[in-house]
Amino acid sequence: MKRYITSLVFGLMSIVMAAGCSNDDKGPDKPVEPEKTVPVAIEKTNSTKIYMHYMPWFETNESSADKKWGYHWTMANKNPNNIGANGRREIASYYYPLIGPYHSGDKNVIENHLLLMKYSGIDGVLIDWYGTYDVNDYRMVKENTDQLIEMLDKVGLEYAIVYEDRFLTNVVNAGKAISVTGAAKTDLAYVEKNYFSDANYIKINSKPLLMNFGPIVLKTPTEWTNVFNTLTAKPTFLTLWDHSSMAGENASGEYAWVYKDNSYLTNFYTNTKPKLSVAMGSAYPGFKDFYAEGGGGAAIGWTIDHKNGATLDETLALAKNANVNYLQLITWNDFGEGTMMEPTVEFGYSFIEKIKTFSGIKNTESVFPDISKLYDLRVQKKGNVEIQKKLDQAFNYFVSMQPAKAKQVINEIK
Repeated sequence: MKRYITSLVFGLMSIVMAAGCSNDDKGPDKPVEPEKTVPVAIEKTNSTKIYMHYMPWFETNESSADKKWGYHWTMANKNPNNIGANGRREIASYYYPLIGPYHSGDKNVIENHLLLMKYSGIDGVLIDWYGTYDVNDYRMVKENTDQLIEMLDKVGLEYAIVYEDRFLTNVVNAGKAISVTGAAKTDLAYVEKNYFSDANYIKINSKPLLMNFGPIVLKTPTEWTNVFNTLTAKPTFLTLWDHSSMAGENASGEYAWVYKDNSYLTNFYTNTKPKLSVAMGSAYPGFKDFYAEGGGGAAIGWTIDHKNGATLDETLALAKNANVNYLQLITWNDFGEGTMMEPTVEFGYSFIEKIKTFSGIKNTESVFPDISKLYDLRVQKKGNVEIQKKLDQAFNYFVSMQPAKAKQVINEIK
């Protein structure tokens, strides 16, 4: 009996010591790993698939190899290093992002953008993509796209590629490919291998969605047939409105864009949509390009007034009345053309609040300012490993639809 009691005591002491060692291993200087949670879809009543057109083309003086701001913040004559009395940098836009000008490959920026989209009821991102070749800024756009895609899976959003065939001629002229069709084959082979197989890549009619901003260079059905012949599975291929004839039978349908006034959108829904197998509508907040003022070429020649959100209300109403299955929001962040729905100094969160209402989000509580606070803390506490771990936990709570817990974590950080 004595031997049993002695063994029991030693056993208990070993357990206590082991527990103590475990705590010591974590220690006050070693932050606890954040609780892992899986993405949860936001609950909403609108069954329309809502996608956001996204530009991954922004670069800052900290992200670029030559320490220069990218063209999409500068155009020809703006210098973001100049900071005005209001604390804002000089950028090539009439509008200013709420988080300031940024690098599209910055994980904190991507986290901010995607969380705002998720809580707006947006289902996925349509990524403006230049291809695989190292010409001009195309490689940077590709690298930023890959950073975006990595975060999309963590947030629980879908994505698809909007291919810009307009740049194929530049690839050939730079000596990187023999022909425009050859370059396109290389680009789309990469898309099929690296993107189409992703679980969160958008599928329409059980096939991966591929969109094209045009066609601009590949203007005949023969060329597109040649390009698609190298793909294992033919995608659901959508061209810009009124352009599907250039792709012939390769095209599955068209998507609407933004042009001059809402009458063009009305015409698309009334006269074009009924003829298409797949039709994707559009909604936008306005249009006001900065090209002439920024020295980036001639102005487009027309504008669409933002009307303090009325234009977005009107185009969303048109989409609802047309009963579209798929809706593209134009755009998240084309600041050069003034179509951005990303929160800005001028419009605040008003555009994504309207998207949230359109989506029919069941939980009407606003978390957008808290998501912005998460971004601010990411930047302010950049070198603090312990606090970054806590912010990781807040992120996990956000993506798993536990915003109250996320807020609590954020508010505890001083």
